[in-house]
Amino acid sequence: MKAFTEADLKKIAYNCKKATFLIEKQQIGNITMREQMELKIHLAGCSICVTFMKQSAVINQMAKKLFSSDYAGLKLDKGFKEQLQNRINNHLDKN
Repeated sequence: MKAFTEADLKKIAYNCKKATFLIEKQQIGNITMREQMELKIHLAGCSICVTFMKQSAVINQMAKKLFSSDYAGLKLDKGFKEQLQNRINNHLDKN
C-alpha cells in the first residue's frame, strides 16, 4: 500500500463528504484497507463525522428492525392515515 503524502492527509482530514460516504459504505458492506485508514484519520480530527457515524448506525439498526419479520405486519391505523392525509391536504391548500 502506498504511503500517505502530506497532501493526501490534508485531503482526508478536510473531506467530510468522502468520510460520510465511507461510513455508509462500511455499514452496508466492506471497505478497503486504504479506505479504513482514510476514515480512521478523518474521524480522529472530525467530531461531526463521529456523531454522524453513531447516528447513522442507530438509523440503520432501526431500519433493519423495521423491515425484519417481527415488524412485517406493522401498519398505520386507517383512521390515523385519513387524519394525517387531511392535515397534509389542509396544509398544502394554505400554501
